[in-house]
Amino acid sequence: MKCIRKSLGTLSPKYPLENLCIPQQTLFIDIETTGLSANSANLYLIGCVYYDTTQINSEWHMIQWFCTGYEDEAAILQAFADFAKDYRYLIHFNGNQFDIPFLTRKFEQYQIPFDFSAFDGIDLYRRIAPYKTFLKLPDCKQKTIEALLGIHRDDIYTGGELIEIYHDYVISHDEEKEQLLLLHNEEDIKGMLDVIAILTVPDLFRNPVKVTKVQANYYNDVHQQKCAEIIMNLRFTTALPATLSYSANGCYFSGSGTEGKLKVPLYEEEMKYFYSNYKDYYYLPKEDIAIHKSVASYVDKEYREPAHASNCYTRKASAYLPQWDVEFTPFFKRDYQSKELFFELTDEMKTQREEFNKYALHILQMLGSTN
Repeated sequence: MKCIRKSLGTLSPKYPLENLCIPQQTLFIDIETTGLSANSANLYLIGCVYYDTTQINSEWHMIQWFCTGYEDEAAILQAFADFAKDYRYLIHFNGNQFDIPFLTRKFEQYQIPFDFSAFDGIDLYRRIAPYKTFLKLPDCKQKTIEALLGIHRDDIYTGGELIEIYHDYVISHDEEKEQLLLLHNEEDIKGMLDVIAILTVPDLFRNPVKVTKVQANYYNDVHQQKCAEIIMNLRFTTALPATLSYSANGCYFSGSGTEGKLKVPLYEEEMKYFYSNYKDYYYLPKEDIAIHKSVASYVDKEYREPAHASNCYTRKASAYLPQWDVEFTPFFKRDYQSKELFFELTDEMKTQREEFNKYALHILQMLGSTN
């Protein structure tokens, strides 16, 4: 077994770890194996990145436990167990699906006591996978996200391609092959310090957003019809890791760094507000509105009829904004069967920045949930 230690110097996570964990109690972890099943494949490398506070200048360090032969499996497992026992958080990439179950099975095989349930696990893959569509990614592999973020790799191999290289290494102990194996793991765990910046994307849909400016805009669409929209300028507490843009349901988002922009259609038309307690209303066919029974005595019986759910409404011409849940009330619809919901952009709301902050987050959450 070999143990390789290395200082990462100025390299550090590109995300405020304090939002997730305690940096001094955190390990970034990645493993290398000769297959997917712990029952038949070998574990040959465990790599970790950790924050070393024992030195005068605290900085991030890397440690790798490497099997120079198949018989070293138990040794690197025990070395990792002894090292990791003082930590509380594990950050990994798809480790819930592969690394953690694989290691758990290996600890069982060698009867080495180690319990991953004592750790708080942070799986970067699990956290970003729901936003693959928003990020316009073909998949959520680590290398794919690295490409999105402009992260360069010297390693050119996949884990699968390195399996045969490791088997050859066990026989030859060729130093060049050893360096290829170590480099791949090193770039995986060091890469996570950069890739973790992608967590600003889920934060975008979860944390409060600040609207710095709101303005109305008019334009002609492709059919030369006049359309209206509102444009909200945004400011984020944490910088986005890349320039992003996405559109859905007529809304458009763009963002770079700590600044962003939302464009949302504004509908200037007549819409309907439906009363839920329709049994307390009459419908007036000539006026095409519903009135409460308490005032219906002033209307001749021949001009009124008991209201139904579908015609128990009042009509109002105004400016409306779309919503995808009932975040703002009262809500309006174009007709009873319609699934689309709207609320009125009132003069009062135009002066309430907090309401626009709330609405901007609502739009972002809609964009982030589209698949």
